[in-house]
Amino acid sequence: MWDSDYQDARPKGWQFRYRAALLETNTFKKLRRISDAEQAIVERMQELFLATGSDVAGEREAMEDAIYALKGWKTVLERKAHAGHAA
Repeated sequence: MWDSDYQDARPKGWQFRYRAALLETNTFKKLRRISDAEQAIVERMQELFLATGSDVAGEREAMEDAIYALKGWKTVLERKAHAGHAA
């Protein structure tokens, strides 16, 4: 999933933000990093909207996987936060 296309060996901006969200240990910062990563992915998807090619298809698939994972993390963290307030 972390491979970028053959034309550009550097990771995309969304990938940096996605990694930062996954690696963040502070719950409140993690929620912000998740939002940042989601926004970066949406922006990249818009850039690739009309693009074609196997490299583009692979990146789209990686972004879809990342969005799915981020939404899962966000759900868990929000439930955890609400449970903490209810106690």
